[in-house]
Order: sequence, then structure tokens, then C-alpha cells
Amino acid sequence: MINRYSRKELVKIWSEENKYKIWLDVEIAAAEAMEKFKIIPKGVASVVKKKGRIKINRIHAIEKKVKHDVIAFLTSITEQAGIKARYLHQGMTSSDVLDTGFNIQLVQSGNILLQDIEKILRVLKKKSMKYKLTPCIGRSHGIHAEPITFGLKLASFYAEFNRNKKRLTSAIEEISTCAISGAVGTYANIDPRIEKYVSKKLGLKPETISTQIIPRDRHANYFAVLALIASSIERVAIEIRHSQRTEVYELQEFFSKDQKGSSAMPHKKNPILSENLTGLARIVRSAVIPALENVALWHERDISHSSVERSIGPDANITLDFALNRLAELIDKINIYPQNMRKNLSLTRGLIFSQEVMLELTKKGLKREKAYRIVQKHAKNCFIKKSNLKDEISKDKSITNKINPKRINEIFSYNKHFKYINYIFRKVF
Repeated sequence: MINRYSRKELVKIWSEENKYKIWLDVEIAAAEAMEKFKIIPKGVASVVKKKGRIKINRIHAIEKKVKHDVIAFLTSITEQAGIKARYLHQGMTSSDVLDTGFNIQLVQSGNILLQDIEKILRVLKKKSMKYKLTPCIGRSHGIHAEPITFGLKLASFYAEFNRNKKRLTSAIEEISTCAISGAVGTYANIDPRIEKYVSKKLGLKPETISTQIIPRDRHANYFAVLALIASSIERVAIEIRHSQRTEVYELQEFFSKDQKGSSAMPHKKNPILSENLTGLARIVRSAVIPALENVALWHERDISHSSVERSIGPDANITLDFALNRLAELIDKINIYPQNMRKNLSLTRGLIFSQEVMLELTKKGLKREKAYRIVQKHAKNCFIKKSNLKDEISKDKSITNKINPKRINEIFSYNKHFKYINYIFRKVF
């Protein structure tokens, strides 16, 4: 990923240095197990641990000749560790190192992404509680529907990210497998106890059954979860983008003192962070189709998945990490305008209470279809005449004969819409 959308913690995980370090950890753990079970002489692991260093330039130079990254890596380590290093990789195949190492990188990334989600959950909970009873309009199809509170909007986002946390936890668990099973996964030249030892040492589980690789349905699930999280980010971003529009202006991204909104128009304050998050979400979601296509490989393995994973592994994880942190900061610093929310509630002059008028008429004996037509007629007149729905229905004797003025006043208030907010918050939090 480009530096603009990267944080150092994730960049470090996907660096060549860390990749080769993990490979070395896998090889050393396997050597320790082989020593324990008297498959290779004692002292191999300790020598490699003491003398083996990651020399990226040297690995690249060797790979240029041999055209094989794992052989180049092993050759470089052997050059440093000496004759005992010849016992490294006994009975193993390249995929044992590559796949176990890749899974470790995904686990390392996933754990940081979980921390990122925790940040978002904390700030959403804080804001939800603060604006729990702040009235605003609920919209469907972009059109004013009925009153809700801004706290309820935020609580909805909180619940979604809480589900994402559970999904990611499960995806990390599923990807936490290790394969040290040799060519085509039969353990023909390596004792299965080696795999168990390495798995335990590296905090993984032995793969249930590997071919020559760890099955890619595990990885497809992981990237699909990242895509879901990205879509949740975009859902919040779109709400902010809509709410910052001039004619809505209920929210506004924080605008720093020296910030500029437009090269041409000095008055502009654009929702650039939210728009950026929408774009980054697309990048993360773009990893899903390639990850799914990696599942169907030829026979026991091919390497068509390899080039894909070299791209989507770092790109999807690094981008999502950046987006989650940007969203947490955006929500924390966002400007919220309750007075404009109240102003927007009144834009349709009481039309948002139309359902309750209709329902009250049905309670008084009218058929639903007739009650709907009566209220809809008045609603249309309100649009045309720019009048208030309460005033319109108060003039209609077919309504006032059934609903008294006191009840009409009760209908045109927010009380009914907010009476179950505590119930909803208890479910969410």
C-alpha cells in the first residue's frame, strides 16, 4: 500500500523483514521438534537461532539465480549458520513455511484490526449515550420518515461493529492453522508430531487436512470479513456525507484552523474524510473475489494463489487498519448540531406524524384503507399549500368527530417515538 493510507504497525507486519523472521521462527520450531524426537542431531536449532540473521539483499541476490524464494531464504541462513543448518527443512515443503507464515501474518494483522474496532466501539458508545435523547429525523429512501434520536443512529452503528468484532474474532480463529505435512500433505517424510509441536510453539492449531497447502476457503472467509467491516465503515461515512450537505447540515467533519476546502472556493468545507473512507472501503472489498477464486486450485496445489495473496494480504489489511483508525478519529471529533436536527424535524410541518393519525382513526372504527386515504389527502394538501398537518386535520370534522383536540396534541409530539429508547439501548449495550 502507498504510505498515504498506511500505519507503521501494519506496514511492519507485512514487511519483508517480518515475513522472513516468521519463516525463520517456523524453521527453528520445526528443528527443535526434530531434535526432540531424535530425527536430527541436537544443537541445530540453537545454532540457527544464534547465527541466523535476515539479510534481505542476500536473499534477493540468491533468488535472482535460483528463482525460488524459500530456497533463497534457506541458502542465506545456511551460509550464516554453517554445516549444522543443512538439517533445516528436513521432510518439509515450501508451502509448509509459506502458508504457516502467511497465516501468522494474517493473525498478527487481525489482532490489530480487533484493537481498531475496539476504538470505534468506545467512541460510538460514548457518543450514543451523550445523544441518546437528541431528536432527529429518520429517513427512508432519503425522505423524511419519522422521528428517531441521533443516539439511536449511533447505537445502530455500534451494534454493527460489535458484530464485526465477533466475525473477525472467528475469522482469526479459523485462519490460525499450521501445516508442516510435507509434499502433497501426506507426512511421508516428516513426523506429524513436528506439526503439533510447531503449532503449539507458534500459537496455532494443526491444519485438519492439508493438500500441499492450507485450504484457501479459510483465507477467503478472512478477506470476506474484512470486506464486511469495510462496508460498515462506508455505511457510517455515507451518513456523515449526507448529513454534512448544506441543506441538511446536522453533522460536520472537524475542520482544522489552517485547513482548506477548495482551491477555488474559500467557503468550502467538504466531507473529505468520509469520502476517502468510501473509497478505501472499495479497495478492501476488491480483495474478496480474488480470495474466493484462490479456493479452487489444481489438484493438491498450484501457485496461482501466490501472486494474489502477495497483493491482497498487505493491501486489504493495511488499508482496513488505516480506515478504521480514520473513522474512530472522525467520529470522536465530529461536530454535531442538535439545533439543526430539530429544525429539520419541522421541515415537513408535521407530516412525520401521519402514521399515528391514521392508526388512531382505525382505532376509532375506520377501515385502514379509508383512514389512509383521508390522511394522505391532507398530507398532499400540506405539500401544495405549505400548511401544517395538524392544522389541516383539525379543520376536518370527519377526523375531529373521532379524535378530540387533546389526543391530536398528543399525537403531534415525540413522546411515543422515544418511549422504547431505554429498551433498545439495553439490548445494544
